[in-house]
Amino acid sequence: MLLALADTHGRDDPRLTAHLQQRLPTAECVIHAGDFTTAAVLDAFAGRSDRFVAVHGNSDRSAVSARLPAVTTVDVLDRRFLVVHGHDHDRTALSLLARQEGADVVVVGHTHTPGTDQLGEVTVVNPGSHADPRGSRPAYAAIERAGGALSVRLRTPSGEAIETVRV
Repeated sequence: MLLALADTHGRDDPRLTAHLQQRLPTAECVIHAGDFTTAAVLDAFAGRSDRFVAVHGNSDRSAVSARLPAVTTVDVLDRRFLVVHGHDHDRTALSLLARQEGADVVVVGHTHTPGTDQLGEVTVVNPGSHADPRGSRPAYAAIERAGGALSVRLRTPSGEAIETVRV
């Protein structure tokens, strides 16, 4: 299983519920689509997963931005995931970047709004924000293999299912 999060906007800790504290260490990979805010929050996330992939966001302090790329890819669950924060990419730019990187799935943050979308053949997953939803429902995404497809489950930080999409 892959867990995707974004937009933590923490100062000293990763602002994780007990449910997420239990889930992160058991995930095959944890992706964070930026806006940790501080290096302390980044370090807290990185220490909770054996395979942690992250990008910086527009609200990250320079200590975070210096350590993380703006764009990265990771191969997991037999797919290529493109990870970006999203503040620099409209739909067209995101589609072109996904094609350039050979991505099957894009994980993007910035809007704090959980959801999935299709850009041609590429699925876009916005996990929302588990800690700072800003008018949206707090959320994260759990992505698993389901036969030959992927199952994307948007969940609340306590684990309640919000939406499930098969891609």
